[in-house]
Amino acid sequence: MGKLQSKFRKRSDLYRASQGDKVDNTFDSQILLYEPAHHGSVNTVTNLSPDLCVSGGSDQTVVVYDWKQGQICQSFQGHNREVTKVLCYPGSTWIFSASRDKTVLMWDLNQGDEPIQEFCGHELVVNGLAISPDGRKLCTGSRDNWMCLWDIESAKCEQRHNISRNLVTHVCWVPASYSLAQTSEDKTIRVWDSRTWQVTNTFPAKQYIQTHCDVSPNGHYLLSSSNGFGGQGCEATLWDLRQPGCKVVEYRGHLQTTACCVFLPASAAGAARVATSSHDGSLKIWDQNTAVCLGTLSLDGAGPLLSLSPTDSTTLLCASFNTGLHHIQVEQRAHQAQGSGAGSDGTGSLDIRVVARF
Repeated sequence: MGKLQSKFRKRSDLYRASQGDKVDNTFDSQILLYEPAHHGSVNTVTNLSPDLCVSGGSDQTVVVYDWKQGQICQSFQGHNREVTKVLCYPGSTWIFSASRDKTVLMWDLNQGDEPIQEFCGHELVVNGLAISPDGRKLCTGSRDNWMCLWDIESAKCEQRHNISRNLVTHVCWVPASYSLAQTSEDKTIRVWDSRTWQVTNTFPAKQYIQTHCDVSPNGHYLLSSSNGFGGQGCEATLWDLRQPGCKVVEYRGHLQTTACCVFLPASAAGAARVATSSHDGSLKIWDQNTAVCLGTLSLDGAGPLLSLSPTDSTTLLCASFNTGLHHIQVEQRAHQAQGSGAGSDGTGSLDIRVVARF
């Protein structure tokens, strides 16, 4: 362990892990405890590189963290209220952070600890961030009902559109296209054309608030998650973007609000999977096509699990309200290495465990 011994201590923490719908498989797990990235809740996490993640939280800071080595690389302080979303442009050192202070700041890991650009104009908390595939435009969405399109180089707002009751919760760009998708507290999913800055499709309203969305790498599918309670409305939904409003499957099993939903990189077996995290303190991995729950991890004491970021097909980073960030490992159960879905005993086919916390 060498020098890393001064950066973390190893102890046994209690986590409850289960497969499928079983929740009584409790065991002690050896978890590496690294230097905490934040003080307080962590609202958002994303990847900057294979080794580095970026996160933001209630402490108003944006942190670049080497999650493999267990150490903070950089801490950016520029917001005066909590950070709601962070986003990185692939293949670059650009970082964007949105906040309850109504602003978005742009940082560069190679250009010191001051923001290199500031995007001001929203009147309420900014919850949505998306970057165009060419890295020239930034989309922001807010609870003020405005969707804005900015030129990144000049920080000039080029397009604005206000839709009544469109309290934006999340925004994502459809890969290799001019389209964006966004979720809203008005229970609606909208698809925008960035060239005209008009809504091209509106999906049928769900029963509950839509909290998050993600688009598959091939741009064919949209994943959205819902607010809810008591097991009602706590699902994630897979939609076919090629047939707007066409619902493919729903992923049901969380007991409280599903806060985040993401597509996972293809596994070695080529299985298509999605992951969800919830205010009930659990993370679930599902077969994308059949909606079978392949595995569940419940983090006792972690509180709401607010954000997920897959780094590869077997590794996830998870942000929590109470216990910081978690490095989670996903493995195929040995006796089902050749199969998928639920086993003959009713359990899932994946083992999910926490490797480190920071």
